[in-house]
Amino acid sequence: MTASCVYLAADAYMVCLTHALSTEREEVMGLCIGEIDTNRAVHIVSVIMLQRSDKRKDRVEISPEQLSMAASEAESLATLMGRPLRVIGWYHSHPHITVWPSHVDVRTQASYQFLDDGFIGLIFSCFNEEKETRAGQIQVTCFQSTNQSPEGEPPNYDRLEIPLFILPKDTISSSCLDALTELPKILSQEELEAYNHAAHNTQGSTTDFLTTIHNGAVYTKSLCHLMDVLSGPLMQCLENRLERNQHKLESLRQLKRSLQTQLQQ
Repeated sequence: MTASCVYLAADAYMVCLTHALSTEREEVMGLCIGEIDTNRAVHIVSVIMLQRSDKRKDRVEISPEQLSMAASEAESLATLMGRPLRVIGWYHSHPHITVWPSHVDVRTQASYQFLDDGFIGLIFSCFNEEKETRAGQIQVTCFQSTNQSPEGEPPNYDRLEIPLFILPKDTISSSCLDALTELPKILSQEELEAYNHAAHNTQGSTTDFLTTIHNGAVYTKSLCHLMDVLSGPLMQCLENRLERNQHKLESLRQLKRSLQTQLQQ
């Protein structure tokens, strides 16, 4: 079943974009939570960020345990919201490269569709510049895989673009807010595991002392970089939204008092 279109809630879009912009050295990945209506339209209401088991500039992998965990989280969210939500798609970033899916992406998408034919894929291309203006450029595409081979022959998958629409929202859902605040923890855990792996591999080495100092310095630098480019701006963004919400709340209170005064006259 090919999806007719995809509706991505603005707060879920913000989480995906924040995740994609968190690093320009490697790809990041997460899963989309939503549902499919009777018109084959996919509605994405939340996302789950995943810790990477393999970090590369042109590929990202996650563990089967994380997929199982994401399915459990989707079930919990479905119960909370009273909607038939499930893991309905995946997203990943393309730093410094085109937005179009690679042949690996297309095959990965095909494997997901083998389990769920309504499954969709999102790609966020970031850290690119327009040639003329040199302005930063962010692109997003939604796709599925389609088999171009005749029946009985080995599959030959190609991408099928799916129309994508961003639905405006004035608020951030609790699930999306939780995902945003979880991002620094996920990236910090990745750096810690990389540091522990490097420390384990250098045990017994003749240059153990100097290597340990070097690994510790790299780890500290990575954490400082995360605070500089992610934690600080994220905190400022949330504080700005809080201030805006407080102004909006005060404006609504004034409107309420005005309406009450009119009713009493």
